[in-house]
Amino acid sequence: MLKIKKDDNVMIIAGSDRGKRGKVLLVDSKKNRVVVEGVNVIKKFVRPNQENPKGGLLKIEYPINLSNVMLFCDKCKKRVRTNYQLKNKVKTRSCQKCGKSFD
Repeated sequence: MLKIKKDDNVMIIAGSDRGKRGKVLLVDSKKNRVVVEGVNVIKKFVRPNQENPKGGLLKIEYPINLSNVMLFCDKCKKRVRTNYQLKNKVKTRSCQKCGKSFD
């Protein structure tokens, strides 16, 4: 079970984009990769086609490893580890420091 899900706010903890924050757009659990908005942006040159008649440059967010990302708590204003708590027989993720629920 992954601790990070789509639409979570995360902080990058390693790599060239270290310290940046963003929203998770896609999680690939098989490859342990995650795509974060505005992080690891690659410029891709595209030939003219029907979708893009002029061609040119496209900026695309590429996936980064899941181990380089941690959840960001809005209450603590820092990156945090998560706990799992049972509330009404449902497993929920929460901040280890302040107890704020992420689900």
